[in-house]
Amino acid sequence: MNELEKLKRLLRHWMQHNDEHAEVYMDWAEKASSLGKEELSEVLSSLYHETRKLDGLFEEAIRKTD
Repeated sequence: MNELEKLKRLLRHWMQHNDEHAEVYMDWAEKASSLGKEELSEVLSSLYHETRKLDGLFEEAIRKTD
């Protein structure tokens, strides 16, 4: 495997982990909300949305490895 193929594989791996992290942020946002911590919930929800925005950058980087 050459360096470019390795990078493409890494990018896919990082993207998957990014998605997993985003879901955890949303889970905790919901838990914080149920505990009456609305401001914390909003911050965690923002983390979720900002993290999901990274998907587009990962996809762009993957495309550029072709």
